[in-house]
Amino acid sequence: MSLRSALAVLTGPLVHSLDRPSRYRRALLGAGVLVATLLGTAPACGQKTQEGQAPSIPGATTHVYKTLGNVKLKLYVYQPRRQNRAERRPAAVFFFGGGWNGGSPRQFQEHASYLASRGMVGIVADYRVKSRQATTPFDCVEDGKSAIRWLRANADRLAIDPRRLAAGGGSAGGHVAAATATVPGLDAKSDNLKINCRPNALLLFNPVYDNGPGGYGHSRVKDRFREISPLHNIGKGMPPAIVFLGTRDKLVPVKTAHAFRKMMQQVGSRSELFLYENQPHGFFNRRHSPKHFLATVTEMDRFLASLGYIQGPPTVQLDKNK
Repeated sequence: MSLRSALAVLTGPLVHSLDRPSRYRRALLGAGVLVATLLGTAPACGQKTQEGQAPSIPGATTHVYKTLGNVKLKLYVYQPRRQNRAERRPAAVFFFGGGWNGGSPRQFQEHASYLASRGMVGIVADYRVKSRQATTPFDCVEDGKSAIRWLRANADRLAIDPRRLAAGGGSAGGHVAAATATVPGLDAKSDNLKINCRPNALLLFNPVYDNGPGGYGHSRVKDRFREISPLHNIGKGMPPAIVFLGTRDKLVPVKTAHAFRKMMQQVGSRSELFLYENQPHGFFNRRHSPKHFLATVTEMDRFLASLGYIQGPPTVQLDKNK
């Protein structure tokens, strides 16, 4: 599929955009567009790595951001090819989905490597999950906050601009990303609390961000839902967010996405919502639908460009051989 034909598909009935800024309404194609080809295939949302072992992710440098006993939690970092170490680049860190039970950082390796091709620092994070470390959703959020604090503490080392750090993820990983921006507390004792854990932008792929009664995961957090539910902790100073959701998602109702968007706007924060007709939970994963993978990555690119994190039109294209 060529970039031109793929983007033509995107402008059809595939997606319903809500409140897209007028500056988004521009042609994406032009002479001299550089095409960045994404390599590899992301695993399923709940795919497990070998017990007790972190995955190997080709092309990324590995950094341990947190150690708990014999568990070493890692960040996998993709740097831009043409890098000036004196220049601080915007960055985005992604958290995998899997219901806080399992999953792999490999889920978002293509998103991270693509952003590196666009001049950002792309990062995927490992964090503790129930199947490997017998943890709770509260521990997942704690690890997400630790990861963001570590990135800011090591911004010089990684050539990152700590004031332009986005957090993203899918499903439970989207919850972790949203929680780092919204919920107070749930901080690791080892964290330097002088370092802000709130990201500067949110990239949320069908996030399970309502954990109240009737919301996802309420049976696990129960009466403590207000401590961990992003929807119940939206306040002033929230970073701009973009949300992708299928209209047939059985875990995240469309009304929840509308409620999040409305509450964000009420506190004066930008919130973009893209609804994809007849799509289920996890529709954005490449293995589920290359077409929707391309669509969501393209809109993510536009959103980041509108924030000044990257420049020029999207360059994403699928590798026909994958």
